Amino acid sequence: MSSDSPDLAALKKRLAEEESAYAHVLGAIDALANTALPRGETTAPAIEAMNALWKAVEPPEGRFGTAQFRRGIFDVLAPALVRQEQWNAAVVQVLNGQLEETAGLRARVADLTAALVHYFQRVLPVIDARDRMATALATTRAELILEAFDRRLESLGRRLSGLLALRDRLEVVSEETRAIRSSLATEPPAPAVAQAAAHAADDAAYVAFENRYRGEPEEIRERLASYVPRFREAAPVLDLGCGRGEFLALLKDAGIDARGVESNAQMVAHSRGRGLAVTEEDLLVHLRAQPAGGLGGLFAAQVAEHLPPAVLQAMLREAHRVLRPGGLLVLETVNPRSVTGFLEVYIRDLTHERPLHPDTLCFVTAAAGFSDVRVEMRAPVETASQLQPVPTAGLPEPAARALNENVARLNALLYGPQEYALFARR
Repeated sequence: MSSDSPDLAALKKRLAEEESAYAHVLGAIDALANTALPRGETTAPAIEAMNALWKAVEPPEGRFGTAQFRRGIFDVLAPALVRQEQWNAAVVQVLNGQLEETAGLRARVADLTAALVHYFQRVLPVIDARDRMATALATTRAELILEAFDRRLESLGRRLSGLLALRDRLEVVSEETRAIRSSLATEPPAPAVAQAAAHAADDAAYVAFENRYRGEPEEIRERLASYVPRFREAAPVLDLGCGRGEFLALLKDAGIDARGVESNAQMVAHSRGRGLAVTEEDLLVHLRAQPAGGLGGLFAAQVAEHLPPAVLQAMLREAHRVLRPGGLLVLETVNPRSVTGFLEVYIRDLTHERPLHPDTLCFVTAAAGFSDVRVEMRAPVETASQLQPVPTAGLPEPAARALNENVARLNALLYGPQEYALFARR
């Protein structure tokens, strides 16, 4: 049978030492518990004898000064002296027993105290080491758990990124497939088929982008609904770059005569499938073909930022020409003065030409001949997402006011409305 390893032998030795020390402490406690207290059985008989011997000696009768008294006094005192001697002996015995028992008790207490001190001196380092080890193990365990959690999060993040990319790709492929099928169904000559298929694929990719980032049709309808009352007396209305036709559908539901123009063939097909009047054509080409003064309203949501400056200015001039006097022009675009709008909306779309500052768009619109040009901010950022005011309790009033004024300024810059709409009259 193999012998124990050195580490195991040392551990067994340490265990034996600790058990011996523990047994020593228990022995000292037992000895103290079995020690009789002072005034116990060893002193009880002596105390009884002392009480029995202590009695007062009655003085003899007669005159104290007589010779007879003096001769007989020793005979009278002798028994008392003997009793006194016996009483004194009993007292001494009691005191000696008391001292012995007290000394024994003190010795037991001293032994117990020494044993406890010795034991605690041995145990406390072990307890401290155990606590340190437990703390270290707890920290290590927490670190291992966090590390494992981080790895799982990283893995999930990679899988989620892959799923999102796959979803986007599937959406693009789906739109491309529908576009190609639609183009091939027209049966043009072979070169035209290839050209139409390539154009349809490009259009489909942007439709997929719109589906992914601009929002669901119902969400867009809700955002555009507030424009409808502005056009009740402005029919007929032309929606420039009408996209999926959300605003045209709102105008149709409101009984307002409206039509749209869109260069993306897939969006045109989608809109026409919903029974909307949409022309597939470049918006500037379409405007130039319209008669002067033939429209009561022009609307373009998220279109102006896609146009190069020269095209934008030409579009504004043609818009002024085709609107009748008093006709309404509404252009909705991204607000570049909002950091959130610029970072989260504008730069996400690769087809955006350049951001349009509200002052710039107002200027070029007025330069094209429009009057009553004004801007309304839209799409505010939720308050919960903005910087929060600082509690003023405990702060000097001027400092608190200045601090919160700066918070408001930062909110206006960072979290200002993400869009704005320009309104102008012919």
